[in-house]
Amino acid sequence: MQDMEKIYEQYFEIVNKYLFCLTHNSDVSEELTQETFYKAVQKIDSYRGECKISVWLCQIAKNLWFDQCRKSKKRIKAEEIDLTDAQMLNTLEEQIISNDEKVTLYKKMQKLDEKTREVIYLRITGELSFKEIGTILNKTENWARVTFYRGKNKLKEVE
Repeated sequence: MQDMEKIYEQYFEIVNKYLFCLTHNSDVSEELTQETFYKAVQKIDSYRGECKISVWLCQIAKNLWFDQCRKSKKRIKAEEIDLTDAQMLNTLEEQIISNDEKVTLYKKMQKLDEKTREVIYLRITGELSFKEIGTILNKTENWARVTFYRGKNKLKEVE
């Protein structure tokens, strides 16, 4: 149990940021983060060590989010981002970019396709490596890297 406490302390923020990228709601992401670690405690014996524990936890989190969406018959729509919630969240982006620039960035990102947007969110707010992003999205590390690079270039072109 001591090990799970260390895992919780070390990966809580990463899982929570990842879920916020998916849900765009800080309350929902925090609730799902708690459920993720509860599931992880139950399933720790099934962790085979084939990937980083953060990737394993994010996969559990993503499955919980999809389960919740199926249960409530919601459709995941990136266009439904609530910028006021995002502005209130104390993330790495807020430390780097002023709020005005952040709003502008989010508006530009809405013009990108869903997969590109998800890769950029995971990279910026989730602070995940390209390999972790590829694993989570069932793609290759190179795909995640190229998608992020192309997305950045599209953002520069978007007015």
